[in-house]
Amino acid sequence: MSQTVDRALSILPLLAEGPANLEQVAGRLGVHKSTALRLLRTLHEHGIVYRQQDQRYRLGARLFALAQQAVESLDIREIAHPHLVALNEKCGHTVHLAVYEEDEVLYIDKVESRYPVRMYSRIGKPVAITVAAVAKLLLADLPEPERRAVAERLDYPAYTARSTPNARAFLKELAAVREQGWATDFGGHEESINCVGAPVRGPDGRVVAACSVSAPNVVVSSDELLALLPLLRRTAEAISAEYSGISLPATVSPTNSPTKVMP
Repeated sequence: MSQTVDRALSILPLLAEGPANLEQVAGRLGVHKSTALRLLRTLHEHGIVYRQQDQRYRLGARLFALAQQAVESLDIREIAHPHLVALNEKCGHTVHLAVYEEDEVLYIDKVESRYPVRMYSRIGKPVAITVAAVAKLLLADLPEPERRAVAERLDYPAYTARSTPNARAFLKELAAVREQGWATDFGGHEESINCVGAPVRGPDGRVVAACSVSAPNVVVSSDELLALLPLLRRTAEAISAEYSGISLPATVSPTNSPTKVMP
């Protein structure tokens, strides 16, 4: 990296701590004030930094706009897919990725089970929002007023005896999911299908997607599926880190887990 670019980029973490004057910037960079001023002027011309009336500099609005644009341009499905494949290779069961859009929770990616008996689902299909583990994770992260409003306008079909019966019960379950950071659906939509889910978070910590592992109870019991939760959560953490541009220790990667279940 060129020295000029390196110095210019070194200004940004300083200003992220708060406004700074020319002398402070020069001191942090270890350069003459004329050099620091030249760098600041260039960044100012591009809207990356802004000079206040008190002659101190702060991060500019253009930088925040670029950061937001970068986040919005990320394809969570593209980022997540290799991690979902790796998870499927280890557990053998159906793996899903889902998002919340316009009052629906939709599957946007799927890696099929390698067992002959498997659940039915397809990409683009809305999930049963009042019972699905991925839906619980996505709705649990909504601000409380929005969470309550969504819960109160939903219908609560009795898919099975374990289905969520009403808004009050749903809100109680969402509160538990929000607290524990994971969710389950043990026969809530189909008596024979169990599912565990974990959240995928963006740079601001908000849940942007949810991934899950699902399997028929003739293949694996609910307890056995729940035992896969640590592996699932590591997968979700790895997706979150890559989506947010964060490097994780090698020990966090789901590919380091020795667990592997073959059909």
